[in-house]
Amino acid sequence: MKLLYAPGACSIGIHVILEEIGAPFEIEKVSLRDGEHFKEGFTARNPKSKVPTLIRDDGSVLTEFPAIAYYLAQTHPAAKLWPDGVEAQARALEIIDYVVATIHMQGFSRMFAPGKFAPSAADADAVKKRGLEIFETGLALLDKTLAGKDYAVGPYSIADAAMFYIEFWRMSGKQPLPPHLAAHYQRMLARPAVQRVLKKEGLA
Repeated sequence: MKLLYAPGACSIGIHVILEEIGAPFEIEKVSLRDGEHFKEGFTARNPKSKVPTLIRDDGSVLTEFPAIAYYLAQTHPAAKLWPDGVEAQARALEIIDYVVATIHMQGFSRMFAPGKFAPSAADADAVKKRGLEIFETGLALLDKTLAGKDYAVGPYSIADAAMFYIEFWRMSGKQPLPPHLAAHYQRMLARPAVQRVLKKEGLA
């Protein structure tokens, strides 16, 4: 398998999952800053122009964080990254969807790409402010889900990799995390798979 990734982007969560499952894989860096994801070499593989992109062993391409995470967990059951029982599975999907669709796409994207949401440049500050509100509300809600637990749904799962990437963004901005998320982030940093990912992406 090959993961097309950008250092520190949401693809870092999929990179963590790949390290956790232990299957052989390669990584290919994509420079979002230079717009490589819009160039033919990338769009021929993923016309959505986004990471993460996973090229599987048979050459087929899988996109979107939830789909890739689910595929990797289900095809590598020995890693035990897909929780047991329908309740825990539903909760894991609930968390992943909220992280990706709301905290990331509605909150973080407004903060760092206001032009995609603002009808004019004069509206950029208001868009960023709203993005921060969504992001911080999301963090507070996730923090409550972690009360009394080490990981998102109890046992470690793909939901924790999703949580990790937004925790990483928050900490990269030198902003504090709510207490349960802060403790979760430290547990993630202690995992060898996460340490390998940070080193490989030049973030350690």
